[in-house]
Amino acid sequence: MKTSMFIGRFQPFHDGHKALIDSVLNEGNNIVIALRHTPIQKTDPYTIMERFNMIKKVYPEAVMYPSDSRVVVCAIPDISEICYGRKVGWGIRQIHLDKEIEDISATKIRLNSDNRLKDSKSKRN
Repeated sequence: MKTSMFIGRFQPFHDGHKALIDSVLNEGNNIVIALRHTPIQKTDPYTIMERFNMIKKVYPEAVMYPSDSRVVVCAIPDISEICYGRKVGWGIRQIHLDKEIEDISATKIRLNSDNRLKDSKSKRN
């Protein structure tokens, strides 16, 4: 069985991520979700374990690497590029989804969460 890898911050894990991953799972591939280990800041508010737990809610079979599970999650450094030399036996492909799904943005989700937090705080005062 083939294995495909998704690399990202997943801050937070959302329906767009799920649609991408499901498209590959539906092809029969196993997947590895590589979570970039980013420092906690406004644009990256969730820890590795919080993000793993978000994924685990959607994919209960998900386990931390290494494993024979169909969905494996691992933490990697906050990489800035992927490099390769000659033909390496694997490829890179872009998966295209419906525009509605591709328009889902973790940045917009975080901004809306921030606004809701501000609104709830102002209503309490």
